[in-house]
Amino acid sequence: MQADENEGFYLIEELDIPFEEEILRNPYTLKSWLRYIDHKAEQPLQQQIFVYERALKELPGSYKLWKKYLDLRREHVQELNPVRFEKEYLKVNNCFERALMPRIWLDYCSFLMNQCRITKTRRTFDRALKALPITQHPRIWELYLNFAKSIGGETAIRLYRRYLKFINYGGFDDMNVTDIVLPIIHRIMAKTFKTDYRFVAILEPDRVEEYIDLLLSLNRYDEAAKRLAQVVNNDRFQSMSGKSNYQLWMELCDLVCENPHEIKSLKVESIIRSGIRRFTDQVGRLWNSLANYWIKLGYFEKARDVFEEGINTVMTVRDFTQIFDTYAKAEETVIEKKMEETAKRAENGIDDPQSDLELDLRLMRFEQLMDRRPFLVNDVLLRQNPNNVHEWEKRVALWKDNHTKVVETYTKAMRTIDPKKATGKFHGLWVNFAKFYEQGGDIENARTIFEKAIHVDFKNVNDLAALWCEYAEMELRFENYDKAIDVMGRATVPPRNPNVDFRDESLPVQLRVFKSIKLWSFYVDLEESIGTVESTRAVYDRILELKIANPQIIINYASFLEENQYFEESFKVYERGVELFNYPIAFEIWNVYLTKFINRYGGSKLERARDLFEQALEKCPPKYAKPLYLMYGKLEEDYGLARHAMRIYDRATRSVSDEDRSEMFNFYIAKASANFGVTYTREIYERAIEVLPDKEAKDMCLKYAELERKLGEIDRARALYAHASQFCDPRTVPSFWQTWREFEVKHGNEDTFKEMLRIKRSVLAQYNTEVNFISSQILATRQ
Repeated sequence: MQADENEGFYLIEELDIPFEEEILRNPYTLKSWLRYIDHKAEQPLQQQIFVYERALKELPGSYKLWKKYLDLRREHVQELNPVRFEKEYLKVNNCFERALMPRIWLDYCSFLMNQCRITKTRRTFDRALKALPITQHPRIWELYLNFAKSIGGETAIRLYRRYLKFINYGGFDDMNVTDIVLPIIHRIMAKTFKTDYRFVAILEPDRVEEYIDLLLSLNRYDEAAKRLAQVVNNDRFQSMSGKSNYQLWMELCDLVCENPHEIKSLKVESIIRSGIRRFTDQVGRLWNSLANYWIKLGYFEKARDVFEEGINTVMTVRDFTQIFDTYAKAEETVIEKKMEETAKRAENGIDDPQSDLELDLRLMRFEQLMDRRPFLVNDVLLRQNPNNVHEWEKRVALWKDNHTKVVETYTKAMRTIDPKKATGKFHGLWVNFAKFYEQGGDIENARTIFEKAIHVDFKNVNDLAALWCEYAEMELRFENYDKAIDVMGRATVPPRNPNVDFRDESLPVQLRVFKSIKLWSFYVDLEESIGTVESTRAVYDRILELKIANPQIIINYASFLEENQYFEESFKVYERGVELFNYPIAFEIWNVYLTKFINRYGGSKLERARDLFEQALEKCPPKYAKPLYLMYGKLEEDYGLARHAMRIYDRATRSVSDEDRSEMFNFYIAKASANFGVTYTREIYERAIEVLPDKEAKDMCLKYAELERKLGEIDRARALYAHASQFCDPRTVPSFWQTWREFEVKHGNEDTFKEMLRIKRSVLAQYNTEVNFISSQILATRQ
């Protein structure tokens, strides 16, 4: 209310006089009025109202005064019941009506929301939106929507529509208005307020999710689905609740599928199919949703078509399983219902042939569905990778005895699979196709399949080679030996340019297969089995000419010639083999060659044998030299001179690897001792001690000393022990010192025994010095 000044003078007390005088002097000064108001803060409400009304009469545009005054009036009625104290609330409402400021509007609307005046509150919000500029509307709308949620019902729906309608304002239903209008308003506001002021709360439907929830709570499913469809189709939309576009899609699908009868304004099937194209990881669920939509509408045949389309188009077994299980469950449910109806008719004695026929038809269809399952799963895997040979073989196995379908499957596989991208043995599929006809006794069709297969550009040359071998084996199984040889002859015919690189992947396999050792190995085995010696030799010679022979081919060829009494030709093959290969492969060939040569000629061609050994040893690495030297020495021992054998063994001790040298010296010593006596071995021992490593030299010294002891050369033996002592740390090799001690006990005297002990102390001191030196070096390095 507004107090009359003449009637309110009695409210002025003596303590108020200084403040009254000040406002008389400065009636338009806000600070003067505020000091007066603060002075009256503890006084009765009537006195405070009197001062506020006078201040607002002088300063009607002061927001600060209005705010403090309205807060005071609102605080006074806050605890009062709006119904019983309606007049008091009306007085406060009138005060708010006199204040036309943005923040006051908010306080006024908030104050009205606590009263039972829905229409009044709604109209006040509308007046605020009309009165305030658009820059203030977001603040009003935030409170207005809270009011809408609190009252619910049709009013709330209409308010949310008003809030969101700008998105489709002006007939721009088929385009994003925000993209057009928002930049324009941004430029206008930037010029007006010198800032990039953005009104996302108005221009973007950030409250649309609240609106959708409201519609769902009121069972307004059609409009909720419509709004949700707009949201998921807007790529710029960002959910206030943090939901992804996928989650919103799933909500839309669930909504339209669970309430099919209420959805009128959307094409549900188009929506779900677009989701299927968009979310490839949820295809199974979406197909089931679409089928359930038609089931709830009562269109069971339409639902079955959807299920069939789903299981025939999905790309993963997981999606297929989801759809198939739902499909089977739906069929079972319908069958159970039909069977219950049939049972009831039987109880009532009612005969309905049409219903019984329908039940039989559904049962038959369900059985067929179950029988089709493995085929459908196979279809899914083949859609994933049509080049999967293993799955095509499974497909063939599924048809079993259905020959027509087996042929169709093989034919389709051959047309579908890309040889360069095939997963698995594509040539094996061709072979199995031919074997299918072969097992049926239809060799002509089997040949036709092989003839087609040999023109396929396989991924690997060996695949084509294996195919040719299978072709020839089939002819062998039918005892067509000439045809088998003819097949291999065709397979090994070189192209016009025989100088092709076998590993050149850019060339078709048909141009490179003639260099396949797998193919030639089979060919030569075939010739050995059913061909002539001349034809077999021709094949072997061709392999050598192409320079594709491996060591096994060389050995086999030579053995074949040997078996047929072509010994010299056999040795020539060995010689060609050692020319083709380097060590270590050449070592194996030499080993066989030399053994065969010696077994054949013995000592009759000794010079030739010597030449062969010299050739073998000329380029032989030390690692492989020992067996050849032993064989060479054995030759001289058996058919030549022992002196020559000793020279060979001496060469061996110089030429073999370090790992074999000690063993070679021992062998040399044994042979020299056997042929020329033990005294002949002294030079060998001395050279061995000189060249061998310390550990092996120590062992050689012990053997040499034992020899001298047996010969009675005690001083020479003692000297050898003294020489070997430098290699033997008494702490690690006590056995050596024990042997020397026993020697001195048997053959020495007090002086020689003391000399042995002196040497032992000297060696121990030497090793201690070396250990200390090494330890100090390590410590210095660490520091």
